[in-house]
Amino acid sequence: MDGDDVTIGIVNPDGSRAEMSGNGTRIAAAWLMARTGAGEARVHVGARTVAVRWTDDGLYESELGPVEVGRPELVDGIDLTAVSVGNPHAVVVDEPSRIEELGPRLERHPRFPERTNVQVVRVERPGEVTARVWERGVGETAASGTSAVAVAAATHGDGEVVVHFPGGDLRVRLAGGRAWLTGPAEPLDALPVSRPEVDTGE
Repeated sequence: MDGDDVTIGIVNPDGSRAEMSGNGTRIAAAWLMARTGAGEARVHVGARTVAVRWTDDGLYESELGPVEVGRPELVDGIDLTAVSVGNPHAVVVDEPSRIEELGPRLERHPRFPERTNVQVVRVERPGEVTARVWERGVGETAASGTSAVAVAAATHGDGEVVVHFPGGDLRVRLAGGRAWLTGPAEPLDALPVSRPEVDTGE
């Protein structure tokens, strides 16, 4: 940590390292801003520097940098679009319920020698999609920041897209081959916790 800058590394549960994390960089920036009192922070991860600012509505907007969208292709009988947000993604337009089938099938496919994150997305209407994500080295997760950018970029051109994940919504803005991601970052002790009822025999 150095002023408004912090450097992080990201390790997956299987021990592999991730090149980038949209949610992880936003959380690191929120942590730093809470300590410095600043409204902006820069998070260095791998080869990228993510600039994050606190917004008037209490969210955090991250400039994630360049997004590269490949041509649609057919892999093992699956239509997909490969996207790079500093880390690899394979976006499939289909019913999100197929993530448990398609996620592990594509993650380790020879087409992706470094393995890949997988998203299965349904376009609800222009500017709104619903997706589930299979993260490389993790399995299915409730939400993913770079996955939100990947599905937005694969299904839309420049503009704003709301991505609905099981774990909540993220907003993506695309312009000139670059992406901005907006979402929350809350301490776990600030979230409501439901306590199970316990029969004490009384």
